[in-house]
Amino acid sequence: MGSRFGGGMLRAFWSDRRRKDDSLGPRCWQRWQIYLGLVMGLILSLGLHGIPQVWAQVSAPEPIDSPLHAMAPLGQSLTVAVWPTAREFGWDESLWAERSAMVTAIDHSLSYLATPAAVTAYRDYPVAGVNRDRVIRSLRRFRALLQVSPSPAAFYQAVQREFTLYQAVGNDGLGTVHFTGYFEPTFQASRTPTATYRYPLYRRPPSLDNWSLPHPTRLALEGQDGLAAAQGPLAGLELVWLRDRLEAFLVQVQGSARLQLTDGSFFSVGYAGRTEYPYTSLGRELINDGKIPAAELTLDRLLAHFQAHPGDLSAYIPRNDRFVFFRQTDGGPPTGSLSVPVTAGRSIATDKSLMPPGALALVSLNWPERNLEGTWSHRPMRRYVLDQDTGGAILGPGRVDIFVGTGTAAGEQAGQVNTNGALYYLLLRS
Repeated sequence: MGSRFGGGMLRAFWSDRRRKDDSLGPRCWQRWQIYLGLVMGLILSLGLHGIPQVWAQVSAPEPIDSPLHAMAPLGQSLTVAVWPTAREFGWDESLWAERSAMVTAIDHSLSYLATPAAVTAYRDYPVAGVNRDRVIRSLRRFRALLQVSPSPAAFYQAVQREFTLYQAVGNDGLGTVHFTGYFEPTFQASRTPTATYRYPLYRRPPSLDNWSLPHPTRLALEGQDGLAAAQGPLAGLELVWLRDRLEAFLVQVQGSARLQLTDGSFFSVGYAGRTEYPYTSLGRELINDGKIPAAELTLDRLLAHFQAHPGDLSAYIPRNDRFVFFRQTDGGPPTGSLSVPVTAGRSIATDKSLMPPGALALVSLNWPERNLEGTWSHRPMRRYVLDQDTGGAILGPGRVDIFVGTGTAAGEQAGQVNTNGALYYLLLRS
């Protein structure tokens, strides 16, 4: 069944993912978060493989290149790793053709690292040897190598000679990291409400910082049907109207959108704030209520359910108490939690209470590609990226979300990213 939502909605509703709407967690929780990740990894190992294999050397799924050979110390998110001897490790086959985009993405990270927010973020960063000055020098050197290296081979030789690898310990302490994808959707919208365009996106309330806790719930703000906000604190804050409640909800899930207006022009919105509630997944709620078996939850299955039972939208959307506000971004690219633009295929979201914000990284995973027949296949991919975003469900050292791009095709590809892999950060040796 066709759909204008795109495959990325599966990630939005199913994986409890939220992007760039969470403030950074207190540092005192870092060890606890890592501990929980390790415990969950062990529990999964017990359930799938039995007790004897928990402490054995884990052979991670392709294409993890260098699994840690011993469990990382408790409370540690990154550990120094040895460059694998395989020639293809660190070889990003698309980088040379995308040097300009990579340089731009690096410049965005450098812009962030020059801010007071970056100074604060790195002040108490818990991994020895990882600091703001070293991250800045590493980005500048990597950018210079991209610009002056005479060939890809010379570039990769220089990178391995000059940079040290820090590997994320993963969700099991052995380097296993789970990857998903996110995207910026494109929808039809109107600057004024009509009989077709009824569901608003809202500006940030000027007094949001002064709202008392607990904040109003989604139900209190927009009503059961999503149309009652004119009677509450959001009255007059409407930014733009969409034609479908599910579309408006998805924009809140993704945190940004590119909108085509009724006059043919385009209008983009970006994240501007939210109410203080945890994110609740619609897909998970449907599974919990027995509406859809977990094994059958796919994008088409979810859309088919709401098309067959439209009344369920009013029953399930209000269960997500979190409400997201927006600002007009004048057609610019979507921005991440560091308040700099994110780049398709080159920006990732991680837990910023554990991972170094703005830093250069290398990801290794199985990447989805669609063939001429329209079916998806996955092949090993290594790609240099910048850590420029975060998310409410991207927690612990074993989770990464990759920004895939804007529009339907990006959403379909993002929905196919659901795999284990490895995450490495690159810092200059001296």
